[in-house]
Amino acid sequence: MIKGHIHSMETFGTVDGPGIRFVLFMQGCLLKCQYCHNPDTWALDEGKEMTTQEVLAEIEPYLNYYRSSGGGLTVSGGEPTLQSHFVAELFTEVKKRWNLHTTLDSNGFNEAERIHQLLEVTDLVLLDIKHIDDEKHLKLTGKSNERTLRTAQWLSEHGRKMWIRHVYVPGIHDQEEDLINLGRFIGTLNGVEKFEILPYHQMGIYKWEALGREYPLQGVPSPTEEEVQRAYRLIEEGRKQTAAE
Repeated sequence: MIKGHIHSMETFGTVDGPGIRFVLFMQGCLLKCQYCHNPDTWALDEGKEMTTQEVLAEIEPYLNYYRSSGGGLTVSGGEPTLQSHFVAELFTEVKKRWNLHTTLDSNGFNEAERIHQLLEVTDLVLLDIKHIDDEKHLKLTGKSNERTLRTAQWLSEHGRKMWIRHVYVPGIHDQEEDLINLGRFIGTLNGVEKFEILPYHQMGIYKWEALGREYPLQGVPSPTEEEVQRAYRLIEEGRKQTAAE
């Protein structure tokens, strides 16, 4: 029986997909985002080991809330695709037993073909595009954005539904050219039901300190409402440019 390494779980999630959701946070991530508010999820071999049956037992008491609100199960992380066999088994079971809506919250840093079995039982992908500029993405996360953009294209070509999310950090995401290019890229994709900017916050700093790590964005403020609205405008402008071509 496959066991998953679980970081934590939330029974009443309202931001990670439609409706009220059970959110399972998997352990392990290959990206090292400078703004990460859960750096304790990075290590692949930590977390609590659980079987799918054990997770199903945690979900069951709250089924009425998920069903009546049009919600379901979201698996996040860390990066859930690193444990794709476990998540695929879990998604298969919640569909078979309860016909629950399934959402995968991913940074896309994987090969879509390799996690095909998981994507077959996924209703919605929340795809986090960390930065559209590859060099800046590398500096921000330690990895290239090539795989993430390829995942987005694969989802688009295979008729999958996605919400695209973009954390906005002042000084890192405020270049006009980058925001327009992000919009242009999103404009080439099919199946994007929603685009969200997630304003950067400092709530994870204490976790970096607890792990004895230096926090890379010390002193960086959260963006103002004006900055966020400007970013939305520029991204929308980029999308319109693609539509007009």
